Amino acid sequence: MRASYATACLIPACTGAVLGLLLQGCTPLPSDPASALSDTPLVRSPAPMPEQDLLVVRQGRYTLVEQGPELAQRNLMRQVVDVSIPAGADHTVGDALRYVLIRSGFSLCETQEAAQLYALPLPAAHLQLGPLPLRDALQTLAGPAWTLQVDSFARHVCFAPAPTHPTEGRPS
Repeated sequence: MRASYATACLIPACTGAVLGLLLQGCTPLPSDPASALSDTPLVRSPAPMPEQDLLVVRQGRYTLVEQGPELAQRNLMRQVVDVSIPAGADHTVGDALRYVLIRSGFSLCETQEAAQLYALPLPAAHLQLGPLPLRDALQTLAGPAWTLQVDSFARHVCFAPAPTHPTEGRPS
């Protein structure tokens, strides 16, 4: 008897709620649209942004790749290198610089003042470099006493003594 009492009470309540929603949904709009809009504040939306023509190629199911050269292809000094200098006899800084530049597209310029740098022995800490940008690898090999100079037109890499280099470790 309890179940029939609960069911009998719920059916009219549910029917009333559904009927109220239906009647509210059928309320007619005001005949004057200007009066309906006067109560709401006017909001301006920004103009739609024009779509840029991005050229992409689908690679695989979920990957879209933008067409165009990568940053390291446009600026060769930003290419990432991971270098292990081959073990062997006494290596010099010049040998290591030439080895790093093998496939970079650059060559090492031979100047009188840079010959002093190239003749220095290569520290063991520099036998393994990277991954890091080519510019950083070259500057690491040369050290803070030397300034890297890049001639992008001729694709030469040169080193000159830094104008103000640290003098630590030098006798006064």
